[in-house]
Amino acid sequence: MHLYTYEGTFEGLLTVVFEAYERKAWPTAIEQEQVAQPGIFGTTIAVVTDEEKAQRVWKGLQHRLSATARKQLYYTYLWEQPGFELIIFNYIKLAFGTSENIEGNFTAPCVLQVQQAAKQLHREKHRMEAFVRFQKTTNELYYAHIEPDFNVLPVIIEHFTKRYADQRWAIYDTRRRYGAYYDLHSTTFVTLDAAPCKGMGVLPESAITQQEKTYQQLWQVYFDHVNIVERKNPKLHLRHVPKRYWKYLSEKQPRLQA
Repeated sequence: MHLYTYEGTFEGLLTVVFEAYERKAWPTAIEQEQVAQPGIFGTTIAVVTDEEKAQRVWKGLQHRLSATARKQLYYTYLWEQPGFELIIFNYIKLAFGTSENIEGNFTAPCVLQVQQAAKQLHREKHRMEAFVRFQKTTNELYYAHIEPDFNVLPVIIEHFTKRYADQRWAIYDTRRRYGAYYDLHSTTFVTLDAAPCKGMGVLPESAITQQEKTYQQLWQVYFDHVNIVERKNPKLHLRHVPKRYWKYLSEKQPRLQA
């Protein structure tokens, strides 16, 4: 039994693949080092991320997998559900083990799992791009906080960088305690050193401009007036806008007073 640990990055996981092949010791489990629970039986192998080794694995995949399949592998990494590392490893091992295209081989559990994980992450990505709402702060920064089920921030920043290229903005993932900041030139990832606390990442009232509050109120008034009571369809509405996204939407918040 071999437990491989890594520091949590995608490059680190690819390094685990390289090390497993180099040692010819297939992992029975792969875990991030900060949460790994070494067992009494078996061997624990701590892998240090090596960019060169990771690139060699990735280049090998470029010869065996389509761009779509490689994206699905990365999406599976961002999916973050229990056991995702071993799913990725088994998929890569299957790809390296044959000269045939494996992307449609749904009899292999890992192929089906990768496709399903990627589909779930893509759906969450699409919804975050649609439902994220920025608030204008007193220092002229447009700010939004999110709490997605999956780690979609790396794959939504391109959308917001293109759409809001003329304004400074930041999106902060309160669940994973990191964010993205755009300074009119480039987008970078940022983290907070402070310990987690209730409400971290949510702006206090004093940080929001009065103009922003007015716009929120106007949007709520508009929403209320265009809403046709006789045509309400709660089931259809929930299918398109699940309740867990309501916290991002101005129209779903308590009505502001003038």
